[in-house]
Amino acid sequence: MYSKILVPMALDHGISPQTLEIARALSAPSGQISALHVYEVPKGSVSTYIGEDTVRQGYERALEIMKEKLVGLDDIHAEITRGQAHRAIIDHAVTHNFDCIVIGSHKPGLTDYLIGSTAARVVRHAPCAVHVHRDT
Repeated sequence: MYSKILVPMALDHGISPQTLEIARALSAPSGQISALHVYEVPKGSVSTYIGEDTVRQGYERALEIMKEKLVGLDDIHAEITRGQAHRAIIDHAVTHNFDCIVIGSHKPGLTDYLIGSTAARVVRHAPCAVHVHRDT
């Protein structure tokens, strides 16, 4: 059983009830489960046209959506951070001493084999146990 479990969530993919159930099953009776969304700030030429206010508003809106999706799930703590998904997930796990990450994954496409999916990168680089739930 794990005392601190991190469950990364992509808001555009929805929140997987199965992933949260896996986290609950793996959690110690007094364990903490945190859902994390990584807000990826636009890069490249797009970032030239987006001001800091727009980025801040997008970040705040993402946090609102995260909290809306977790309504009624009082045992899940909502968190949001900025960055590149796999790096931010790993950094968050290290910084906050999580001992397990439960992450959802999709069926890999060709691009995933070439550059790797977020879940695959987290598995390769995480300093703690990682449980992957593949959506069917």
